[in-house]
Order: sequence, then structure tokens, then C-alpha cells
Amino acid sequence: MISSLDISTSALVAQRTRLNTISGNIANMSTIKNEDGENKPYQPRFVVFQTDEEKTEGGASGVKVSRVETDDVEPVYRYQPEHPMAITEGKWKGYVAYPNIDMNEQFVDALEASRAYEANVGIIEVTKGMSRQTLSILA
Repeated sequence: MISSLDISTSALVAQRTRLNTISGNIANMSTIKNEDGENKPYQPRFVVFQTDEEKTEGGASGVKVSRVETDDVEPVYRYQPEHPMAITEGKWKGYVAYPNIDMNEQFVDALEASRAYEANVGIIEVTKGMSRQTLSILA
């Protein structure tokens, strides 16, 4: 059985993963090499949530991170022929490929995730207060 505190806790964990993913996207906005040293820009990531299988007695469910996916978007090309990572041949000769990450979109997503996190912390506080009041009435 999953309690109401567990539902909010699952949401906190999911939103924390989302914020970590967003911060990784922002931190890698200028990364033009992958882990292997290849001239391939960072691909932004995003979190996919799903309903948790466990349910409360009332039928409520928590949330969990299903997966973190890579967004396969076309990079942004900037003409910088003197750059050491400039493409040397083909259609994009003289251009450098940068990650296609919109800072405003990332900030809005981060704001939304942090507000959802705050809301779940508030729910936990209300639940704790109600439990405390119930115990004081019973005692």
C-alpha cells in the first residue's frame, strides 16, 4: 500500500530528476564534442514521466520517471571558419555545429519543475500537520 506521503515523495523524486536533466542541458549549451571527442554537439535531454503501478486504497497513484530521452534535433550552425572544430567539407564547410538548446525554454521548464516541487513539499507539510492534529485529538 502507498500512502499520501509516498505519492508526494514520488513526485519530488521525479521533479528532482527533471531539474537535474534541465541543468545538464543548460550546462552543455556550448558543448560541441561528445564523450568520445568526436565533432558532434550535445543533444538535449528530457524526462518522460509515467504513473506508478502502486495505488493507495482510494485508487490514487504516484509518479515515476519512465526514462530520460535524447532529443534528436538538428544542431545550430554558426559560420566560424577559423574555429578548430569547424566542419572542413560538405554543405556546412566553415561552420561549427552547436547544440540546439533554447535557454528560455529550459528556464521555463525549470521554473515549472521547481513550482511542482514546491507544491509537493507543501502537500507533505499539510499532511504532516493533519496527522499531528489527529494524534492530538486522539491523545
